[in-house]
Amino acid sequence: MNKKILNILALFGRKRATNETLISEEMKFLIVGLGNIGSEYQDTRHNVGFMIADRLVAEIGGSFKTERYGDVARRRLKNKMLIVLKPSTFMNLSGNAVRYWKEKENIELANILVLVDDIALPFGTIRIKPSGSDAGHNGLKNIASLLNTQNYPRLRFGVGNDFPKGCQIDYVLGKFSPEEQKELNGRLDVAVNAVKDFCLAGIQNAMCNYNNK
Repeated sequence: MNKKILNILALFGRKRATNETLISEEMKFLIVGLGNIGSEYQDTRHNVGFMIADRLVAEIGGSFKTERYGDVARRRLKNKMLIVLKPSTFMNLSGNAVRYWKEKENIELANILVLVDDIALPFGTIRIKPSGSDAGHNGLKNIASLLNTQNYPRLRFGVGNDFPKGCQIDYVLGKFSPEEQKELNGRLDVAVNAVKDFCLAGIQNAMCNYNNK
């Protein structure tokens, strides 16, 4: 085989490898459910991000493994690879886990989706945004600080704000009311569908289909 043909084959090989790398990166999504570890925080409003992540992984047939900075599940959804993360850093240091797994898996900011509770939204309301402020949420604040940007997508799940002045911490660290618990499973299912829509059809489609629904 002459040198010219070898050079052409080598060039083709490099292009193919580059294209496969680009496709691989584009198909990866980092889904981050925010919450606090420990049985005392289980099923609290502030841990609704964990709940959505758990429901998502169960639905797509995955399972979590404890790895660096949190519990991680990897599972393919059609032609997308989902890396679902529940940080073990506690809420206020969530950025450490997000930055580590973003860099480790080489995931673009646009392919990150942070699942978080929001007291500014009525219970069960979903709002997906491509960027935004932390709105006083310490988990989002830490993520923005360590990523050095607020331009990452997030799915906010409304937990309401039916608490007296000065009782916000007790409220978000408390469990859903009996009335809310009756509707919670259905609303978590909607949130999971929104996450899948984000990965499969893009953020604009997910926003149109699920915001405020």
